[in-house]
Amino acid sequence: MDPRNGLCAGCHNSRIITNRRGSRFTMCERSRADPSFPRYPNLPVLACRGYEPANPDHTEIEPGTEP
Repeated sequence: MDPRNGLCAGCHNSRIITNRRGSRFTMCERSRADPSFPRYPNLPVLACRGYEPANPDHTEIEPGTEP
């Protein structure tokens, strides 16, 4: 969890995507069902109507896998 991501760092709807080159991106899972949420929000996110506190095992997606 990276505190520089703002609310996304502790949000249940946030996923860290790592590409094959090692770059990491924060993806908002809410964007799948609601287009008003950006798929990859500009960080840090300081306010979000879709924020839900995450459980302790924050999920990270490995390169080459689709969430």
